[in-house]
Amino acid sequence: MSKCTSVLKKMDWCQGKPVLPGIRRRAWVIAANDVLEIPDFTRDELGRPTTAVRKGNLTLAEGAKWLPIDHLADKAEPKSDPQGEFPSQTFNNQLTIVHPEVGPEATAAITPFLNTEVYVLIEDMYGRFRLFGSKNWPAKIAPSQALGQGATGTSATTLTVTATDEVSMPFYEGEIPTDDGTINEGGAGA
Repeated sequence: MSKCTSVLKKMDWCQGKPVLPGIRRRAWVIAANDVLEIPDFTRDELGRPTTAVRKGNLTLAEGAKWLPIDHLADKAEPKSDPQGEFPSQTFNNQLTIVHPEVGPEATAAITPFLNTEVYVLIEDMYGRFRLFGSKNWPAKIAPSQALGQGATGTSATTLTVTATDEVSMPFYEGEIPTDDGTINEGGAGA
């Protein structure tokens, strides 16, 4: 019989230490079909994640690259909520980003998001990357557009990302190949 030891961890914080809110103005997306393997969390003997970091690189199909999505950082909202019932609870990781364009290019770009599972990366204000989507549950994007109301309304394309995971918005320390070069090349995940 296995030992059921606690995996609870302390949560210290020193007053006066800043905690920077928000994310940087670029996100990245890749189709789940282009991801061949995703690194797992470090786990204990019972299979419980013991870290919040996915160390190692995502293995991508030949020629696959992460695609950038520029957005208005001040309107971005990444968050996480618990879902499900005990003992099968998971996190519902959510991200809402607003792209300022609504023209033909933006409209064509969001159309394939309907029925395509994806992985999405964001970068927090400390330069750490967070991954939406896991091996068991890739992310889904619900795109919407608004052309604004009257002379002062706001037009924009909004992307709402949802992804179930065992960990709240897990960190990703691997490389991120893009058309502009590799981000985080030789990082902790390499």
